[in-house]
Amino acid sequence: METQAIHPTSSSTRLHMVRRGMIAGLPIMLGYLPIALTYGVLASRTGMTNLELTLMSILVFAGAAQFLAVGMMATGTGIIEIIIATFVLNFRHFVMSFSFVNSLKGIARRAKIPLTLGLTDETFTMSALYKEEVNERHGSFFYASLILSAYLSWVGGSFVGGVLGDVMPARLSDSMGVALYAMFIGLLIPSVKRDYKIAAIAVLAMLINFVCQLWGMSQGWAIVVGTVLGGACGIWLLGEEEGEKC
Repeated sequence: METQAIHPTSSSTRLHMVRRGMIAGLPIMLGYLPIALTYGVLASRTGMTNLELTLMSILVFAGAAQFLAVGMMATGTGIIEIIIATFVLNFRHFVMSFSFVNSLKGIARRAKIPLTLGLTDETFTMSALYKEEVNERHGSFFYASLILSAYLSWVGGSFVGGVLGDVMPARLSDSMGVALYAMFIGLLIPSVKRDYKIAAIAVLAMLINFVCQLWGMSQGWAIVVGTVLGGACGIWLLGEEEGEKC
């Protein structure tokens, strides 16, 4: 009896890559949900409507920047200061996007550009861990589903957090404000462990922020100046270290 080999169709291959991408993105989804819920609650407490805070997640999709924006809005900071501060904070995304596009040499350019819009620290790291998929057929579906899984969990969590913020007792929701500081400390500590000079840069940026406010500068502009000057000092300090190693 003659048997025929069954070859997977194009559609089943795409579906297989989508499933693999969703599985790879599952840890990110589980990590994003509680943070997104907290963001939604805090944004709701600052006076943002559920539509506004959800739209911010849809259009910005950057947890640290959104927490920063919400914190600045809570203190009455102007829109210009918020835009500049979040731009400086997210400038690293340009570097990540260039690296991501360069690593996906086997994927068409028309697929690369939309994928960069969904890059975060976590999706970029996970994409770097799954390098082999770029050489597989329909590899772009793997990265698209990985990023989309993280994106939907963040947007969905933000929406649910906004709903909870409307019904949650004020004392409980206000206590969640500590999440803003915990998130930035969590982002800072791993970098400090790699190089203690980064701790000095962080302290310097805080001192600049403090001095600017003593001189009568608004809190929003003080954050912007502290971030920019602290980052500039970091380039000098860390660049000097690299020069010594060479």
